[in-house]
Amino acid sequence: MPAIIKQNYRGIYHYSPQENWLNDPNGMVYYKEEYHLFYQYHPYGTTWGPMHWGHAVSKDLVSWEELDIALAPDEIGMIFSGSAVVDWHNTTGFFGSEPGLVAIFTHHLAVEGSDPVQTQSLAYSKDNGRSWTKYEGNPVLRHDSYVDFRDPKVFWHEETGRWIMIVACGQTVCLYHSPDLKSWTFGSEFGTGIGFHGGVWECPDLFPLRIDEDSSRLKWVMLVSIGDDPAYTEGSRTQYFTGDFDGLAFTPDEDSNTVRWLDYGRDNYAGVSWSDVPSADGRRLFIGWMSNWKYANLIPAEEFRGAMTIPRELMLRSNQDGGVIVVQKPVRELESARIPVLELVNVSWEEAQKALSSLQLESYELHAVFASDSSFAIKVRAGGDEETVVGVDAAQGVLYVDRTKSGLHDFHEQFRGLHTAKLQSSGETVNLRIYVDRSSVEVFTNEGQVVITDLIFPDHASIGISLATDQERLLLETLSVYAIAPSAKVFD
Repeated sequence: MPAIIKQNYRGIYHYSPQENWLNDPNGMVYYKEEYHLFYQYHPYGTTWGPMHWGHAVSKDLVSWEELDIALAPDEIGMIFSGSAVVDWHNTTGFFGSEPGLVAIFTHHLAVEGSDPVQTQSLAYSKDNGRSWTKYEGNPVLRHDSYVDFRDPKVFWHEETGRWIMIVACGQTVCLYHSPDLKSWTFGSEFGTGIGFHGGVWECPDLFPLRIDEDSSRLKWVMLVSIGDDPAYTEGSRTQYFTGDFDGLAFTPDEDSNTVRWLDYGRDNYAGVSWSDVPSADGRRLFIGWMSNWKYANLIPAEEFRGAMTIPRELMLRSNQDGGVIVVQKPVRELESARIPVLELVNVSWEEAQKALSSLQLESYELHAVFASDSSFAIKVRAGGDEETVVGVDAAQGVLYVDRTKSGLHDFHEQFRGLHTAKLQSSGETVNLRIYVDRSSVEVFTNEGQVVITDLIFPDHASIGISLATDQERLLLETLSVYAIAPSAKVFD
């Protein structure tokens, strides 16, 4: 077997294509014991180009198998973002006695001398997503006035017995309903006068979640991603709203009058959730594109460019103000890829630093629990003049990731930076879970109440870990480090 040459920036446990460009996750659906991940894909280059749907499948959300391209451009246009569902009861008429998969996506047609035309179309698969047939009646939904009319997310609404589509419409989202995924009726529009509007609205999602895992207390959550605007240093990012949905209209609650971000880093964009996860599982599973439109076409790349975040579970939790917030937890399946490296309990920072300084790791998970009045910094992917710093400033009550010295950064003037988020109160301790890979850091604090996702591009030799604090008596309740090694091969 030929020797494998490692590419420095391909994650060990983050999905990326074998070659060429990847962006938004699309069409995530669970069917016949497989998690399907489709995505925006340019098969002929490492920058954004004519969009196809790439395709990968997984049994466990950790190890992925890349399959053939699912959907390619045609006379109606490129294949932009969308979703996929299982048509369990053959509402479309595409299937016989066995259910099948239906993809709902945006056709994007460039028109010389005019605005592009964006319409919604269908394709279906009778062989577990391995081959696809485009519906002969495409497109199934068009709009006469919106230039930006894209990224349909579709789900079955049990209470009204019909399909619901949420689709991005420039600076709002529109809701439609259908009995068969083919004929659509307008229901309502949402977004005017609420939320953040410093960029085009994209890639919406809408789903119910239990509050504090209480099945008698439900709220609907709407995700809306915001495209890059030069006026804002943050670039592309994702906001969320909470409220009620009656099958026609989404009604936001009082909490939604404040802009709330799903992630406070720079590199979690266009994320949506999996469809048809079995009720026995009960989780709302999510993945995002780990990049930012400010610099996505410019980040260091060899053969491929673009990766996904780790999959996450989304939940609703009550907060100290009496409202609710969306929290994120790494999926439990990642624990199966752990290899224990270090386990400390009730140790001083000197003891912890000594143990960490002996480690040289590239891709791993670090879990630490500190007293909530502690200020500290954990330096990861450190070596020479490079380091990425994950820390808590107790006086300011903030979590931060500092990537000003994280490695390569001169591809864009706004890549370097210190990214902060206000910590939610959690009592006597701060619980920090850090996922480090070859080109990324994902930080989950206090059971996912605050999350920061950032790309980094360190030298391959920068694999040190250290702990710093100005508090002489800092104690760690626990400190655990796990290497992460999925069973499947990566493209190295």
